[in-house]
Amino acid sequence: MEHQGLNLMDQALGFHSNMTQQPWPLCGRFVLVEDCVDTSGAFVLHHILKRSFTSRPSSAVIFLAFAHPINHYDRVLRKLGCNLSSQRDNGRFFFLDMLMLQCPVEGKPKHDGLATVFEKIERAISELHPENKKFVTVVIDDISCLEVAANGSSNDVLDFLHYCYTLTSENGYALVALNHQDIYSDGERPAFMLEIEYLADILVKVDPLATGLAKDVHGQVMVLNKETQKQQGISSIKVQNFHFKIKENNIEYFYPGTRT
Repeated sequence: MEHQGLNLMDQALGFHSNMTQQPWPLCGRFVLVEDCVDTSGAFVLHHILKRSFTSRPSSAVIFLAFAHPINHYDRVLRKLGCNLSSQRDNGRFFFLDMLMLQCPVEGKPKHDGLATVFEKIERAISELHPENKKFVTVVIDDISCLEVAANGSSNDVLDFLHYCYTLTSENGYALVALNHQDIYSDGERPAFMLEIEYLADILVKVDPLATGLAKDVHGQVMVLNKETQKQQGISSIKVQNFHFKIKENNIEYFYPGTRT
């Protein structure tokens, strides 16, 4: 298992060096990643996906793919040193291909819509080995594609995310989702986006540099971690900001001004 070399992203997400001896830090938490057209935040999903396998000998991932097929993620994760095919063979990785999903139009039964998708998640979890049910992560790779599949019904998408949030929080699972924050041409943030942000326990915002393109810096990350000390009933918010550079086989994270 990986315990060494925790980077800034690991620290911001609450990972620690002895994760096998302590609870999975994302248990019962919702991680929302927001990016934009100019700067993709998909690498954060890849990072969490790899960590979920390498940090726990008994863990599982239910992956809802609305943006890319399995071979895309298999190729990307192999470069990061993680073999999704072997994880799937071991019963730790369930890939639900949603690329062709199209929900019924309004007024028609929604049996083949998002309710069926949620049933697939529940079915995949029920098929897991009991040991792997201790640390389950549900990943949605593109909320905006989910909205397209729901014929633009943001209410249906919000209901679906609420169901997923309840399922994961009540069972101590992790929920991770990616959304694009600049896809609305009018510049107004829909109410459902604000509600999703409110639901999130950890908000990861990926943006281009304010100063424009740079050779050695591909963008900036802001991680807002809402931490709660349940024993004392005290909640606090930790905010961390840092830059990143995407390389062939890894991602470099560093504080602003530490690169020449």
